[in-house]
Amino acid sequence: MAPTSVATPTPTTAKKPWYKILYVQVLIAIVLGVIVGWLFPEVGKNEWIKALGDGFVKLIRMVIAPIIFCTVVSGISHITEVKKVGRVAVKALVYFEVVSTFALLIGLIVANVLQPGAGFSGKTDAGAVASFAKQASEMKSVDFVLHIIPDSAVGGFAAGDILQVLLFSVLFGIALMTVGERGNALRTMIDDFAHTMFGVIAIIVKAAPIGAFGAMAYTIGRYGPTALGNLAGLIATFYFTSILFVVVVLGAIARIAGFSIFKYIAYIKDELLIVLGTSSSESALPQLMEKLERLGCSKPVVGLVVPTGYSFNLDGTNIYMTLATLFIAQALNVPLSLGEQLTILVVAMLTSKGASGVTGAGFITLAATLAAVRPELVPGMAIVLGIDKFMSECRALTNITGNGVACIVVAWWEGELDRKKLNTGLSRQIDPSNIETAVTTG
Repeated sequence: MAPTSVATPTPTTAKKPWYKILYVQVLIAIVLGVIVGWLFPEVGKNEWIKALGDGFVKLIRMVIAPIIFCTVVSGISHITEVKKVGRVAVKALVYFEVVSTFALLIGLIVANVLQPGAGFSGKTDAGAVASFAKQASEMKSVDFVLHIIPDSAVGGFAAGDILQVLLFSVLFGIALMTVGERGNALRTMIDDFAHTMFGVIAIIVKAAPIGAFGAMAYTIGRYGPTALGNLAGLIATFYFTSILFVVVVLGAIARIAGFSIFKYIAYIKDELLIVLGTSSSESALPQLMEKLERLGCSKPVVGLVVPTGYSFNLDGTNIYMTLATLFIAQALNVPLSLGEQLTILVVAMLTSKGASGVTGAGFITLAATLAAVRPELVPGMAIVLGIDKFMSECRALTNITGNGVACIVVAWWEGELDRKKLNTGLSRQIDPSNIETAVTTG
């Protein structure tokens, strides 16, 4: 069936007054959250304020599993050859590994050039990182692989585990594809269900400003501006490195694929601000998938690449691991040879996969990397523990940007990118913040 037509293109500014635009509301909420947390820390630390941010993230996570299932199953079931599914998956994994290596390298290079940890005179508390080190020591590659397989067909849905849902969805989609015409009624039902779920997302995202306010007020109220000031150098270095990676590495990749990284960032600014407010890239996953489809990426590519990227394409986390490792080594005055730094790169590439889907994954993978390369550096994690919350926002922003670019590139590589839709979306000829105008494929 042919795709339904998109609503008549209308400039965003002509359709909505500024105060009704989502990214403006979220930005105002973030600023108000910082003010409340700074000037009224006791209010910011209130558990009900924290609940505003946590509640919004839970609302989004509530619908992630069914949206991934519908998108993947619908996309695969309309494919005429099984080989295409494997081909897209292989291309995605190759892309992930190459770009992740660049992310790790740029973290190493910047840490060596700027030396953010040199001359640090703070104290460390080994006990503060004991739980993270314990979790890291328990991580094994075989356990990670087995964990991808759910205990039951609905186990991944109940746990909200993206990789488990993805595995079952791929198998279900392939099975539905092989049924042929007998599965048409089920395909139509799944497509209709997916359309309804995006309607649910359209309702939930209206609460994004409230969630962003609560998360930011609690963060500033709980940790205070002092936590920022003590290690401002490391925070600034990490943000600088992440921006450098997005502009230079992802920018070059985007240019090769035929689009502008700056126009793409402007296209997903609503999602980026939601991620900034909640410090969770998962909070914008459903909206990102829907926007990428409207940008011309085919449904099978979106369904396979984006959820997989949330576990295997963590560019921000990779930058953080190498940069933080060298920062800790410099702060503790433990010199690392070139060989040891390259070992860190290889180990980090592996540990970044093993902790995906775990709460505090960035900090846990850092512990695993340090324990594998130089165990004496593990207590030094206490230096960055207090500011990890502020750095997690940058990790999430870089991760979601990298995953979106990955989807467009793989779609282009596979010949599944509608260039006309891409140019229309990036040139702002449609309202990208209006989820209700999604393009659905019947």
